[in-house]
Amino acid sequence: MSIKLHHIFKQYAGQEILRDVSLEIHPGEIVSFLGPNGAGKSTCIKIITGGILPDSGRVTVNGYDMLTSPLKAKQTMGYLPENNPLYPELYVYEYLEQSAGFYKLSNIKTKITELARQIKLSDVLHKKIGILSKGYKQRVGIAQALLHDPSVLILDEPFTGLDPNQLSEMYDFIKTIKRDKAILFSSHSLTEARELSTRTLILKNGEIVANKSVTELQQENALHSLFKELTL
Repeated sequence: MSIKLHHIFKQYAGQEILRDVSLEIHPGEIVSFLGPNGAGKSTCIKIITGGILPDSGRVTVNGYDMLTSPLKAKQTMGYLPENNPLYPELYVYEYLEQSAGFYKLSNIKTKITELARQIKLSDVLHKKIGILSKGYKQRVGIAQALLHDPSVLILDEPFTGLDPNQLSEMYDFIKTIKRDKAILFSSHSLTEARELSTRTLILKNGEIVANKSVTELQQENALHSLFKELTL
């Protein structure tokens, strides 16, 4: 398995943010992570990616324990944070070249050129990041997460700022790379989950309250009130 969380608990200032969260995500899956604001999605993603540690519980990525082997776990992972930290003064190619250097990749130019073609970034490779639209900045963030061809891809609110055409292109691209990757993306949108995910996790008040396909969830009247809290 690619991602496994086992009985994760997390508190901030005495407030319980995650309560006994367990989940597994396997290669070939695109799993959407839904929940209202404050549900604990971003905290859970930060724990999966090693940004913060849980108070208790265990996280493994591709068999590597995030506590005892964090570097090995992170080397197999690509991550786009929610705030997508970029360097506005760098050119897109320059930024991706710098990112590739962290992984000591060979054939960097070929990798950047091919990935830019797939994600529709070719036309802006030689523009400064600071002048790009929000949609293009999101694409740059996704590109840096994929440069080293990770087997696990974590995307925190990845589709913010994309117009309908860009969304459709990005959905198609992510579907093409899912075969050998475990992909987790967080969202507030049932539409995004419906269009892209093979399975949906819903987090509410720090607990996973559903773990099924969107179609199955929509058929369950018990979850109707929860869906009202999400952006359709």
